[in-house]
Amino acid sequence: MKLKVRGVARFYYATCYSIKGLKAAFKHEPAFQYEVIAFAVLFPLAFWVAQTATQWALLVGSALLVLILELINSAIEAVVDRAGTEFNELAGRAKDLGSAAVMLGLMVTGAVWAGIIIDNQGWL
Repeated sequence: MKLKVRGVARFYYATCYSIKGLKAAFKHEPAFQYEVIAFAVLFPLAFWVAQTATQWALLVGSALLVLILELINSAIEAVVDRAGTEFNELAGRAKDLGSAAVMLGLMVTGAVWAGIIIDNQGWL
């Protein structure tokens, strides 16, 4: 029976696994690469657009949400692809649902950015 790592060692190993996952996503997932580039543009832009700390948190948080959803989508796709190459309706549905989650995250990000920019400009 394998003993579970606890305490600081658990945090260390969990961090290593997380970094390994980020590296794998960046290496093997083109969509994640594009979204990281978009985040690299949006992050500094958020300092210029935001007028309050809350606005900044919403701008950056919504952009991070897309990265999080893409990681989950990529994990779903990896598991489905590992399960087999033959067509399966449920496997296709799982992939489509993951993709839809990313699309909705992109829509949320667009709405947050547009709403804050419009609000700050006093257009409404």
